[in-house]
Amino acid sequence: MKDDELNLFGASPASGAERGERSSATSADDVGDAAAPLAARMRPRTLDDYVGQEHLLGPGKALRELIEKDAIGSVIFWGPPGTGKTTLARIIAERTNAAFVHFSAVTEGVARVREIIAEAKQRHRAVQRRTILFCDEIHRFNKAQQDAFLPHVEAGTIDLIGATTENPSFEVIGALLSRSRVFVLKSLSADALRSILGRAAVDEEHGLGSLQLTVDDDAFEVMSVEADGDARRALNTLDTAATLAGDSRHITVEMAREAMQLRFARYDKGGEEHFNILSAYHKSLRGSDADGALYWMARMIEGGQDPLVIFRRAIAMAAEDIGMADPDALHMAVAAREAFRILGPPEGFLPLAEMTIYLATAPKSNAAYRALGAALDAARRTPAAPVPLHIRNAPTKLMKDLGYHEGYRYAHDYDGAFVAQEHLPDELRGTRFYEPGAFGFEKDVRKRIEYWDRLRREAADE
Repeated sequence: MKDDELNLFGASPASGAERGERSSATSADDVGDAAAPLAARMRPRTLDDYVGQEHLLGPGKALRELIEKDAIGSVIFWGPPGTGKTTLARIIAERTNAAFVHFSAVTEGVARVREIIAEAKQRHRAVQRRTILFCDEIHRFNKAQQDAFLPHVEAGTIDLIGATTENPSFEVIGALLSRSRVFVLKSLSADALRSILGRAAVDEEHGLGSLQLTVDDDAFEVMSVEADGDARRALNTLDTAATLAGDSRHITVEMAREAMQLRFARYDKGGEEHFNILSAYHKSLRGSDADGALYWMARMIEGGQDPLVIFRRAIAMAAEDIGMADPDALHMAVAAREAFRILGPPEGFLPLAEMTIYLATAPKSNAAYRALGAALDAARRTPAAPVPLHIRNAPTKLMKDLGYHEGYRYAHDYDGAFVAQEHLPDELRGTRFYEPGAFGFEKDVRKRIEYWDRLRREAADE
């Protein structure tokens, strides 16, 4: 009999001890194992021990109510690493009267899902007992594999708890999302991490209390702040720092920094955070905030992003958000990209920074962007509007006989290389797509347009 089948045919629900045994058997991170990492040993066992996520677990909050009433249903826990997703699943495992089965999308596949479903059906037939399936790293399953859960969630054979660090909007199939509640876990605050670290330092049963450590306040501060909201990382740092302290049992800020080592940026080049930071960069440029744009640019560089991706977004921004207010912005962006290709990193980061500053401080106008949209919309509304005869070419005698090019007036034959004539089809006569803004070079463009418009009016009055 498998551990997760305990009490499968029992007449009464599993006892708390049995549920604890079943839960412990679901993961190598056994909280009672002295050889397990500190982060695993210090996992909270009850909601009262849980630190952080007050927006979900505070008194009267929805998730707390569901857990306490053992009515969790199908849910998705979405949040950064080390924010307590798996811990919440373990707490649910301890409290629920359902059979709780842990499944990892990293190490197991659809064949194991089928086994679990078969066991759940048998369990329900035998003792009318429901099954909770906890799928850790659910985003590791592709969308076809996730389909294996769907009919059984819909039929109520299982309640699914999925944990993911990726945006479920992109990584979980819509049909599962529509049948689940999504709870968003936030990065833990420095204060929350400080509380967790303090508890681990004095806990003699599961933490490092038996070592009787002395930890400087600034060492706690470094570990709390530089863990970037990740409790697992903070606890692993404390564990390493305790080893570095050795017989002195005194953890200094220098030891904390050495234990922390390189502080990696939270940046997934293929995930949602990539798009979030790229969006923040673009919006900082659009918002004329050079400092904000430089910061998000630096975050991408430190996260290992290909700088050409940043240049591509900057070039698009120059066309969309600056446009004719400063035509040199587009030239600057393209030139900076070419300079980077010639120089490479790290020297090439300087033209990237200079371009970022230029685009952020340039006058802004989306008039060309709006004009493009309006013209495209008009083209879709009038897809068959004929080209006026006088502006058609007439390369053959037949076309000339049909009136092609007849009446066309060559602009350079007139003073100022301008002559008033219509260039739009009859359906769109008089339409204005482009309205220049009032800043930067577009002030000059506006004057030019007003000049040509005046000449057209004077010609019409003659």
